[in-house]
Amino acid sequence: MKKKLITFLCALTVFLLAGCLYPDDKRAENQVPYADQLVSVQQAVDQFYSDTGVLPIQTRDQSVIVYQRYPVDFRQLVPRYMQQPPGNSFESGGIYQYVLFNVEEEPEVKLIDLRSQREMNQVQRKLNDYMRRHTYAPVKDILDVGLFSLDYEKLGYNEEPLVPSPYSDTYLPLIFTNTGEVMIDYRLELNRVLQQNEGNVEYKPGEDIRDLLLGDSPFVPAYSIPYTIDSKGEPIYDMSLPNQYELGESE
Repeated sequence: MKKKLITFLCALTVFLLAGCLYPDDKRAENQVPYADQLVSVQQAVDQFYSDTGVLPIQTRDQSVIVYQRYPVDFRQLVPRYMQQPPGNSFESGGIYQYVLFNVEEEPEVKLIDLRSQREMNQVQRKLNDYMRRHTYAPVKDILDVGLFSLDYEKLGYNEEPLVPSPYSDTYLPLIFTNTGEVMIDYRLELNRVLQQNEGNVEYKPGEDIRDLLLGDSPFVPAYSIPYTIDSKGEPIYDMSLPNQYELGESE
């Protein structure tokens, strides 16, 4: 655990993130994923687990994808293990939700970037309204079995809505599943990571590659669908893979 914290501290670049979700989100402490805040939550979680034998998490159904399944429950940590939730946390009016990942082996504190939620919720509302009126979705293209891009003009958009990536300064498109959910398309970021690590990626076609985005980043790919690589080593959608896996247990 200590080695991971040291690696994380060395690798984490503190950068400002734009966006507006909450009344206090313009305060600097609500916009930056400070390394010391992540470390303080990690230490509190570790001590809580050492004392109680359980993790301080909110209960989520097992159908929720693993990246979003274990939100940190600060009510169990405050005030004994920390004075208050971090200023950049959702609970304090910030733009990040603290979650645990890899809980079965070595729980790691990670972040969900909530800046995308406003745009996603708006698209979801427009989509739901369209489907109520037409009984079908305004599909533009079929991307994979049960995965589609949308005709945003039919939803009243002049241009395709995009959401900020938690991994770089790029913006990502949205996609739609046959279960009625609007999700984030991380293929651009996966392609970037694959190119940066060309020759060093040990994945094979048919294996979910999303955890490549974790790396030394504090962020998890929330609201994502499974991806694998094709014969050329490029990222592709793969809805045949389970979307509720634990790291290393995708089969």
